[in-house]
Amino acid sequence: MGVAAAPSGPAPESERTGPGRAHWLCVARETADDLATDAVGREQAGKAPFDEVSRLREAGLLSLLAPAESGGGGADWRTAYAVVREIAAADGAIGQLLGCHYFLSWSAPFFTLPQLAARIEARSVAEQWCWGGGLAHQEPPLTLTVAAGGQVLNGRQSYATGVLVADRLVVRAVRADTGDPLAVVVDSTQHGVEIDGGADTFGQRLAAGGSVEFDAVPVAADDVLGSLSADEDVLSPAAALVSPVGRLLSVQLRLGMTEGVLAEAREYRRAGHSSWHPAWPAGYPQDPQVLAVYGELTVLTRSASALADQALDAVHGGLARGEDLTYDEYADIAVLVAMADAAACRAAQESTARALDIIGAHSTSARLGFDRFWRNARTHTLYEPVTHRLRDVGDYFLNGAHPPFVLPV
Repeated sequence: MGVAAAPSGPAPESERTGPGRAHWLCVARETADDLATDAVGREQAGKAPFDEVSRLREAGLLSLLAPAESGGGGADWRTAYAVVREIAAADGAIGQLLGCHYFLSWSAPFFTLPQLAARIEARSVAEQWCWGGGLAHQEPPLTLTVAAGGQVLNGRQSYATGVLVADRLVVRAVRADTGDPLAVVVDSTQHGVEIDGGADTFGQRLAAGGSVEFDAVPVAADDVLGSLSADEDVLSPAAALVSPVGRLLSVQLRLGMTEGVLAEAREYRRAGHSSWHPAWPAGYPQDPQVLAVYGELTVLTRSASALADQALDAVHGGLARGEDLTYDEYADIAVLVAMADAAACRAAQESTARALDIIGAHSTSARLGFDRFWRNARTHTLYEPVTHRLRDVGDYFLNGAHPPFVLPV
């Protein structure tokens, strides 16, 4: 089949000069420390995270990936992944919110023409937009219908991250006449957009998730960004990288949660709180069961982190290849990200659950809030189940099958 050129995307990472990785990691740590101070109270209150988004905005993190010459942070994806992981260690829900924002604000211009992409990026930076929504396939789909003066968007998106606080929504819709899937950007304050925050999840409460109803929402020509077709006549290998780029955000989010719960459990023990066994005094440093669990979870986390680093290098290399990327190279990258996703999923589930055993009965205290790590990790892994990733890895290993182009939830 013929291969169309990849959609025009943001400036190459080599051109996105800014303050530098060290600067942004320092900013991320400071922001994470700030979020950690009231993480338990905020999570239990469960309010829409307008204040948290303001903290990210004031730190300059919302425009991190935009080129420095347009007023953005000038950072690359390697830095963005590290920032999401740092934030997620302090607050998993805000890490998800920020990761979703990065993916949508980056991928929206990626699907459209250079001139429109530049206008979108310039306004996003100037007005410090927070992006929400999602491009994953859903049933029934949102529909775009031709109407007088343009098109209108109708339907309901059952759940999407960030919609309660987003300035712009990016959604997947199909043309009613042809069935072609398209990426569409919508002003969240536009008439006909109704956002429902009643998702009532037991975790990731501050990810600003909810459903959105679109009732004859007018869609201008410039609001239709481009095709989301998985047909190889439309989708080039370079364009297909949008999927593993987004999935690697989930990997970093899960690793951040894992590292966060282990660090907090360690500090709790070091502070001299009692262990799970009544025969050992408070702060006893040689509790064999605790040491064994810490050892096992450390190995599990470091192993997942090493695989994530390999996947990050592969994604970074694929982005650098641009139009020269082949389908086989894309498949290698996508499978490596799928493996990292599976490893990070296991690390997050194991660590957030077994950390409660390390802490013992005190982990049931609502005041300490240790349960939030498990609830956040479990909620995220339920929305992004690892079974599909494992199936892709197995099919690739056994049959050489390329993973399907599926955008992350």
